[in-house]
Amino acid sequence: MKSERHPILYLSKGFDEKMARYFASGRKKIMAVSPSDNFTLLLRFDNGVSRRFDMKPIIKPETVFAFLGEDANFQRVYLDECNCVAWDIDPTVDSQVVYNNKVDLSPDTCYVDSVPI
Repeated sequence: MKSERHPILYLSKGFDEKMARYFASGRKKIMAVSPSDNFTLLLRFDNGVSRRFDMKPIIKPETVFAFLGEDANFQRVYLDECNCVAWDIDPTVDSQVVYNNKVDLSPDTCYVDSVPI
């Protein structure tokens, strides 16, 4: 069983309160991801919790996520080898060979910035 740390440790390292509480309770691993309506993701974590992550605030022009504004691109979401939520910019290119062909979101961000469902 993991020992729970106190959020003050993480606050002292510069984390905001929301992220400090998350790290104090122990990091979570994404077990499954699927695209949903209106540019949201359904996520299932190793603690049994399912959450919804709204991508609309980060899909902005002139950012690395801009290409996800096209539904066909958004639908190609997958979990990479590090259990990060990921998309290949060009699906015909191997992102394990061409590292800058992939954009991803960490499991930590996905958990903290999502809502339970």
